[in-house]
Amino acid sequence: MTEPSAQRIEFHVNGDAVEVDAAPDETLLDVLREHLGLLAAKDGCQPEGYCGACTVLVDGRARVACSQAASKFAGKEIVTLEGLGDQEREAFALAFAATGASQCGFCSPGIVMKAHDLLRKKPDPSRSEIASALGGNLCRCTGYVKVIDAIEMAGRIAAGHEQPHLDFSGRLGTRTPKYEAFEMSLGIKPFIADMSVEGMLHGALCFSEHPRAEVLRIDTTKAAAMVGVVAIALAADVAGERAVGCIYDDWPVLVAEGESTRYVGDVLAAVAATSRHTARRAAAAVEIEYRVLEPVTDPEMALRPGAPMVHDKGNLHKKWTIKRGDADAALGNSAHVITETFQTQFIEHAFLEPESALAYDTDEGMRVFSGGQGVWDDRRQIARILGEPEDRVRVTLVSNGGAFGAKEDLGVNGQAAVLARLTRRPVKLTLSRDESIRMHSKRHPLRMTYTLGCEANGKLTGIKARIIGDTGAYASVGDKVLQRACGHSCSAYELEHVDVEASAVFTNNPPCGAMRGFGSNQANFAMEGALDRLAAEVGLDGWEIRYLNALETGSTFGTGQVLGEGVGLKKCLDAVKDAYKGARYAGVSCAVKNVGVGNGLPEYGRASVEVADDGSILIRHSWTEMGQGVHTVLQQVACEELAEAGVELKNVRVAVDTEREFATGQTTASRGTFLGGLAVKRACEKLKAELNGSLLSELAGREFTGEIEFKVTQPMDDPELARSHICFGWGAQVVILDDAGKIEKVVAAHDVGRVMNANLLEGQIEGAVHMGLGHSLTEEFIVRDGHVETPTLKSQGIIPAKGMPAVECIFIEEPQPEGPYGAKGVGEIGLVPTAGAVAAAVHAFDGRWRTSLPMKDSAAAKAAHPKAVSRLGGARDRRASEES
Repeated sequence: MTEPSAQRIEFHVNGDAVEVDAAPDETLLDVLREHLGLLAAKDGCQPEGYCGACTVLVDGRARVACSQAASKFAGKEIVTLEGLGDQEREAFALAFAATGASQCGFCSPGIVMKAHDLLRKKPDPSRSEIASALGGNLCRCTGYVKVIDAIEMAGRIAAGHEQPHLDFSGRLGTRTPKYEAFEMSLGIKPFIADMSVEGMLHGALCFSEHPRAEVLRIDTTKAAAMVGVVAIALAADVAGERAVGCIYDDWPVLVAEGESTRYVGDVLAAVAATSRHTARRAAAAVEIEYRVLEPVTDPEMALRPGAPMVHDKGNLHKKWTIKRGDADAALGNSAHVITETFQTQFIEHAFLEPESALAYDTDEGMRVFSGGQGVWDDRRQIARILGEPEDRVRVTLVSNGGAFGAKEDLGVNGQAAVLARLTRRPVKLTLSRDESIRMHSKRHPLRMTYTLGCEANGKLTGIKARIIGDTGAYASVGDKVLQRACGHSCSAYELEHVDVEASAVFTNNPPCGAMRGFGSNQANFAMEGALDRLAAEVGLDGWEIRYLNALETGSTFGTGQVLGEGVGLKKCLDAVKDAYKGARYAGVSCAVKNVGVGNGLPEYGRASVEVADDGSILIRHSWTEMGQGVHTVLQQVACEELAEAGVELKNVRVAVDTEREFATGQTTASRGTFLGGLAVKRACEKLKAELNGSLLSELAGREFTGEIEFKVTQPMDDPELARSHICFGWGAQVVILDDAGKIEKVVAAHDVGRVMNANLLEGQIEGAVHMGLGHSLTEEFIVRDGHVETPTLKSQGIIPAKGMPAVECIFIEEPQPEGPYGAKGVGEIGLVPTAGAVAAAVHAFDGRWRTSLPMKDSAAAKAAHPKAVSRLGGARDRRASEES
């Protein structure tokens, strides 16, 4: 079969006349990136045209480059970020670095181009006008607050009204610019999709059409005959074991003939070809014959006798319990008792960079470039697939364009390695947006029935909760998510009598795994809602009942752990009291989130500092940079420790690579700063001991390793449990509505232990609040009968810039004795209290209690994203009609 004939296209790009031969299915973005090597514009959703990461100027107007064929732009004047003037580029680079507007950085180039277009027309726009202009640009990391700050500042810099001062000292507590901040804002920082090597092929995947079906035949004849197709990998081409996983090896890298699929993201074949478009056409041409089976898609139905078995071991993946005291007796003796059932939804992570991997063989074995959240876990699984020892696989981290938990799983790294081994050539495999949404894990929908009691004065007495989570087709880390929901089921309040059960159940829905909050935010929504209902019965307001029951040093956490030092919850409540009490329509909610995995798992921090010939420092560590700023914080630790030796930010580089044995598990549980900071601090202390007044260059070539180990926790079901987690982060948030029911402001007070970098910290909280508001009001990933009904970014209901309220961040510094300089992790806790506070605020406005997410029927939801609420309502109505 022949490839589609190319068409000669002529246009001007960045002032130069250009001629290219483009295939009919190649977009302007394809031509810019693959023909012309202009990589600043990113592919976040091609051909949807919704995320804005590919924004360029076409005849002077900002337009996306991914949604139309390149032929449509013949004769046009195209300007990419590379083509802006030096002064304009410098203004944006300075502004984005000074404000912390780039986190993962994948969306930044498109936003810069949109901002450039706006500032040409209106040099001094208002914040509202900037937010409106960003309507076609998504940012999943920042919550847009700092993006708008940066655009305002860029306008002032361009006009000569401001020259920002950037603190490059790297000292703790400063607003030191983020690692690679300049490169991210200008699109220079490479992501995996931007990388290429000589002789590289492109990969594409063939997915199952059915959530549950026996695969009778896979016919690759037509696909293999296509010009440019080099190889097609099937299950038989896997030399080692096909089933892998973060914890349990149950997720096949390729499903074989004679086996059954478990969800629509199962991979049946992988193609390697000379171009990305050829690989995709070939993957679509693979013919599959199925025997379609009825899927099981409801977790409660999946537990019934006779339900179809998703796995041979049964559909109950794991059940967790906490039994302390006598909950039934305590509830029976309570002055007030409420029972309510709460339901949360599937959520799509919607990171801006779709999954990508680059793999090739070397004399030392397989080399893989990964954006995963744990490259040592990637190495273990890839070695298992290849049937080789781990020392024959090297995985190098390429900082990714967002993850939020979904990149804990192996993603496409396994298929890329299989294709590279089969072809003996480098293979880059990058998913399209709809493939990414189809394949990777989601946030667990939980059904939670809570019974909560209190004394006449509002003091809590006992709790009984039953939680069922749909963990989907494969284990991922689903059992740990339900463990976290169980352990955090009491939220940030002290209860003597606890009876909680939480079950993770297999279905033929997409797998559910890690996502920011990791089960604690779902449970928090239920507990906070139950607490508000009790407050109404007792006659207390939301703040009063929370302060009365708030955990503090010496209190007992839900798991039974007696809390030591470092509990700043009541200080957080004090900080938001006036905001709550002074508002007409407001809701308040508390939060607790573990730092470190805990529950009996040993925790490690491992890092090294190496001195180069010029006296600069290379930090090697184990944590994935995915926008949260772990590279920057660890740079700052080195700058703080080595300040007397003259080390500043410019002297410190960072790398994460399995060439060092620094395995510490996944970048999860808000522990990168905590464990990584301790390890880098210890390595620097060893270096300082050797330095003894000498110049750093005199230690050139020396590498100093730091390691920290915590073996202090016990499993949650251990009857002798004394400590389930190393420590916790704490927070309280207030959501304030205006007289129309629109969210006007969120006040977020969080106990962080120590402010390491104010820009990064604010960015984490603002971004988490944005995500939490979406989860509360407008976002839902909809699955019906195992099939995805919302396969695009647009259909996820992510709140745009103009729907984002003001966020006031308040940081409490209650030092954590075990943490680096007293710091705690904050990557996840920022969204844990949001849904509870939103639910209370909308109840204050319209008098209606909400029990399910998203709260699309609220005025707050309609104001935040009216189009998403309309689409979501339509999809739900159609689904309800068909089911009835």
